[in-house]
Amino acid sequence: MGDGMTVPKVDVKLDSAMRVGPPTSVILVTSVSRDGKPNIITLGMYMHISIKPPLVAIGVSPRRYSHQLIKSTGEFVINVPPMRLIEQIVLCGEVSGKDGDKFKSAGLTPMPAKRVRPPLIKECVSHLECRVVRSYRTGDHTLFIGNVVAASVEGRMMAEALNVAKAKTVLHKGGKYFTPKLFYSA
Repeated sequence: MGDGMTVPKVDVKLDSAMRVGPPTSVILVTSVSRDGKPNIITLGMYMHISIKPPLVAIGVSPRRYSHQLIKSTGEFVINVPPMRLIEQIVLCGEVSGKDGDKFKSAGLTPMPAKRVRPPLIKECVSHLECRVVRSYRTGDHTLFIGNVVAASVEGRMMAEALNVAKAKTVLHKGGKYFTPKLFYSA
């Protein structure tokens, strides 16, 4: 408001506090058991934390099967899904991979990674292969810090960076996953 007027603020209950900031990217993180069984988890807790070296952070609840896989093997892959995978994104976030194969149930295709054991997801637009360098218990989640050891992207989605309008990535704002269409109207 350019007229110098201050807009009044309202208090937000703490259980809704995370919805006050901007949305975060929804990612599908793949991990693998020691015997090679792959798994997928949907996460909205993801961020870049260093350029040199390239480090990323993900937040995973210790109650999740993927948590024990990542902790055990020290590797994970961040896969960036397009909006057309919304049903698979929800499924991978709501069903445990402990007793089944999420690749099969979600109709997703595993592809070999170049530098880590967890697979890439073929239907995703980009991938960051990561090795865990640190982990921290932070409230009800563990923050896994991953060193990016390989990265790949669909060539048509890349200029100097991933073209999120073309890739139609999914954003998260608490609760169910969403991406308002207005972000992609251009």
